[in-house]
Amino acid sequence: MTETRHPERWLRGTLGEVRSVARAVLHALQLAEEDLEKWCAALSDAQLNARPGGLASVAFQIRHMARSVDRLLTYAEGRQLSTAQIEELRTEMEPSAQAAEIFSELRVQLRRAEQRIRALAATEDLEAARAVGRRALPTTVGGLLVHVADHTQRHTGQAITTAKMAKALAAERRA
Repeated sequence: MTETRHPERWLRGTLGEVRSVARAVLHALQLAEEDLEKWCAALSDAQLNARPGGLASVAFQIRHMARSVDRLLTYAEGRQLSTAQIEELRTEMEPSAQAAEIFSELRVQLRRAEQRIRALAATEDLEAARAVGRRALPTTVGGLLVHVADHTQRHTGQAITTAKMAKALAAERRA
């Protein structure tokens, strides 16, 4: 059986109703979800939490992606982080993640992110000023949206690399 290979999300002609910057961000999030499912979904809980070579675990990378998308979109919406978001930030590195929990959180946050990005694209000027963090670092709605895509893709690559290393180490131990 041969695998059907589809072009990357941005080449599939989807989301034509969404403004271009938001469309690119949504495609980046969709691609991240596809890649994480492909490369990381079959990992055992131990492999998800492994830190080969001292790298951050796959579980951390996935948790961090889900939660950072939420935080960045909060700033894009012109709001500050809630107490719950700050507490979640503090727990991202916890080493006892379970695959079902991690992937469920990711899927839920990505569905919410799509709705939020669509709303921002429909109502906000991408050049509208926004502030990030306690120090109120200056940026724009567009800057935050682009960073959502960039940051998510960066951590997707790190998760995939760590997943490959965890699988290789597990295979070596079995050999």
